[in-house]
Amino acid sequence: MISMRRILHALCLSALAASASAQNPPAQKIRASKIILVGDSTTAVIGGWGPSFCAHHVTSFLACVNLARGGRSSGSYIAEGSWDVALSEIRTPGYKHVWVLIQFGHNDQPGKPGRSTDLKTEFPANLRRYVTETRRAGGTPILLTPLTRRIFKGGRLDNDLEPWAEAARMVAAEMHVPLVDLNARSVAAVQALGETASNAFAQMPEGSVPVGPPPSSSPKGTEIVALPTAAPKLSFDRTHLGHFGADFFATIVTAGLIEAVPDMRPSLVP
Repeated sequence: MISMRRILHALCLSALAASASAQNPPAQKIRASKIILVGDSTTAVIGGWGPSFCAHHVTSFLACVNLARGGRSSGSYIAEGSWDVALSEIRTPGYKHVWVLIQFGHNDQPGKPGRSTDLKTEFPANLRRYVTETRRAGGTPILLTPLTRRIFKGGRLDNDLEPWAEAARMVAAEMHVPLVDLNARSVAAVQALGETASNAFAQMPEGSVPVGPPPSSSPKGTEIVALPTAAPKLSFDRTHLGHFGADFFATIVTAGLIEAVPDMRPSLVP
């Protein structure tokens, strides 16, 4: 026969287990989301704001994949197959949300053989394709207007990318896509700082900040020395970003995302 003492002991253990379970409920399964960056060198890992954004402005519940590539336009990014890679990332199962940030314009401008697109027809058509195919793959597209260059004329910033920014705004309105107007925000910031101060955003070697136009022989900020090990050839220009510039504009992008896509707010660090 089972003794009364054993019965009471079993009842006590059962009560303690129930109490512990109530105090420590099973951990909730929280699915991570993902953000994919698509664009040119001003977003890419060398010369763009993307590295700082992924490193400092997302929580551990948001995977950040930078697929931007230097020298690409809205057309050449598709033609070379980079967009196919991005679509594969969008379709990867298991994520709660997949947001796709799309920023082009710099290499779509005239004078870039093999990359330039027509502003009135090809460029907006390419943006529409990115939006449509992102949605079809299960992602949420977010358009960004192109980051400004830091070229001044007569004390005023020459925003030569405004027509491409306006085209992106029009596509965003037409297709009901969230928009971060990085062009307008970056223009306001650079104009307020002025030419000399904004030179600090540039990508360049250690040393003093140069004033005046860079020499025509300067290598591009996104060139790579492949041997003996891969290393960026840093140089001064008024398009690409160094660490300080990347941090500055990544913060601006984050603020724009918080305003444009409130659902992203819990996963973003201002």
